[in-house]
Amino acid sequence: MFFALTSDQQEFGAAVRGYLADRFDTDAVRAVVDDQDGDGHPASLWKAAAEQGWLAVTVPEENDGLGLGLIEAQVIARALGAGVAPGPWRGTVLAAEAIRLAGSDEQKAAWLPRLAAGDAVGAFTLRGATPGTLPNVEYGAVADVIVARSGDGLALVEKGAFTATPLRSYDGTARVASVEVEGAGEALPGATAEVAAELEARATVLVAADLTGVAREALSRTVAYDREREQFGVPVGSFQAIKHALADLHVGITMAEHASLYAAHAVDEKQDDAALAVAVAKAKASDVALQATAAMIQYHGGIGFTWEHEAHFFYKRAKRLAGQYGDGDAQREKIATLTI
Repeated sequence: MFFALTSDQQEFGAAVRGYLADRFDTDAVRAVVDDQDGDGHPASLWKAAAEQGWLAVTVPEENDGLGLGLIEAQVIARALGAGVAPGPWRGTVLAAEAIRLAGSDEQKAAWLPRLAAGDAVGAFTLRGATPGTLPNVEYGAVADVIVARSGDGLALVEKGAFTATPLRSYDGTARVASVEVEGAGEALPGATAEVAAELEARATVLVAADLTGVAREALSRTVAYDREREQFGVPVGSFQAIKHALADLHVGITMAEHASLYAAHAVDEKQDDAALAVAVAKAKASDVALQATAAMIQYHGGIGFTWEHEAHFFYKRAKRLAGQYGDGDAQREKIATLTI
């Protein structure tokens, strides 16, 4: 079976990458990274995310969304990873997904159009529970609503019902906060154990897709640099040790890209192998992103180790995301449990 993105899905990803290249390149990312006292939530990028449908991707049409699936969402995630783009896109999409899958009709009507239009910022976490402390919530300090565990289910916690304390992170392309929730929040009535597991799978796929975007862009930039950089009168990319290592990375990244794509399809279609597909995708993406970004630093020579070069944006993002929802080793344990 031949399994690949459709032309429309490819164009969707190209549109996101094109916007970032033209309107929010690594210089704009650097401005966010350098401003560690800022909220890491650039208004221009958020406006584009709303206007171009990045936030509405999985929101049903009846709630002012595009009504697309996880495949299209992972296309966007991959492009945002390639651009090491900051902002609460993933948290907002996942909060909307939780409300779509488990919310009441009233909750859907109240929140989905706002999240799709960028009028509200969402956050999502399965760490900690309400009431209590939610650790390391991405963009918790700017969220209007947080979806978190509450007892055996999930709950919405609106702004004003929680206190967020920004935390420092080595990855300047994101912001995290410790969130203190006093009450239990507003329960999502459809939040069964199966729904919670599906939401975790969807979150894992989006993180894996981000990592594949990081890895692919790191490799592309490294190959471009090593075609131009010369030693002994020839490009360093012609050296056997380097070109073989980069070729191996290309193979690994391609496998991770296809694994993430298939995992998104399997989750959307509720296939029997969905849990296995998600574990494979995250294991491959975590491993190859760390390998590709480390190679980016090494194969850029002395400049790759400097603050002035963008290599550390990619490496730190990969390092932070590789462990989310289970790193490569944890995912391989899941694979073993599911198959042996």
